[in-house]
Amino acid sequence: MDDEKIFRPVYWDFEQDCLKILDQRKLPHKEIWLEIKTLSQIEHAIDTLAVRGAPLLGVAAAYGIYIGIRNFRGSSKSFYKKLEDTIARIAVIRPTAVNLFVTLRRIQETTRIIKSSTLDKVKNNILEIGHRILHEEEECSFAISRNGADILDTSVRVLTHCNTGTLAAGGVGTALGIIYEAHRRGYVEEVFVDETRPLLQGSRLTAWELERWNIPYKIITDSSAAFLMAKEMVDVVIVGADRIVRNGDTANKIGTYSLAISASKHRIPFIVAAPSSTFDLSLLDGEKIKIEYRAQDEVLNFGGKRIAPKNARAYTPAFDITPSKYISAIVTERGVIEKPDIHRIAAHISGGAYATDVAEL
Repeated sequence: MDDEKIFRPVYWDFEQDCLKILDQRKLPHKEIWLEIKTLSQIEHAIDTLAVRGAPLLGVAAAYGIYIGIRNFRGSSKSFYKKLEDTIARIAVIRPTAVNLFVTLRRIQETTRIIKSSTLDKVKNNILEIGHRILHEEEECSFAISRNGADILDTSVRVLTHCNTGTLAAGGVGTALGIIYEAHRRGYVEEVFVDETRPLLQGSRLTAWELERWNIPYKIITDSSAAFLMAKEMVDVVIVGADRIVRNGDTANKIGTYSLAISASKHRIPFIVAAPSSTFDLSLLDGEKIKIEYRAQDEVLNFGGKRIAPKNARAYTPAFDITPSKYISAIVTERGVIEKPDIHRIAAHISGGAYATDVAEL
């Protein structure tokens, strides 16, 4: 796909000198672009899921830091205090997706290296980091899509969860990018799209992207997935990831763990697609991943109306953890990790022996 044809749901508008974000809360019925000019606006956009998806959160974080410090005037010491305060504000918004924290560390490390430069140069460098991360994530998505399609060299019926396309990762996406590339090669017969409760990222966003690409799909309720697998209507499950730790345990949208168990029961390959920036090698296993909890109204209300009793309460984890034993393969921009474990992941990330070890799933 040519660069000029890439659809960017997040980009820097040089003419208006602001961040432009396609408001994903309004899709699929309205395409509304937000003009982000203040730190409070980017905080609100991230918190309310106007922008979402682990890779794109990393992009938004970089631009958000720049927005937070670009108008600062004062001493160098005060500037770096402002920078750290801005980073701290961004860091607490979405705790599970690791890409956001990778971006924040990258900015911290880069600014330490060029600390002797003028403040204007430091500010411009942070903006350039945003541009570079956006480009890197787009390039990663195309590589992931090719690597994943290479192991789907036959006609398949795919089941996917949440949204993992352009709206989540830039380029063509991660799991949805694989589906796009496999369809382009003639491998995809049909896609089953989990609606993905409670915010319906599947039925709203993934369906919107599949329609743009003319890929045949059907939306299903999340609770239908195991039934379809039992009826032999699903050949492969492909999902994304918000954080992958050293042993291969993976955090992803709530409901992913259930899919992995069902796929294992029915001997269906379960594939995770994510850029290497989604790996968190500081954590050994999934028990250490901090899970984000959302507002109870996201479950108790629907379409702006209360559907639960007045005094009802809800338990609202946004993510769950899929143990690596249920994952058939992890696809990154570097290749495929078959049957991921601590050794294969370490070798893959470091470019070792297992990095190109692709076995038949």
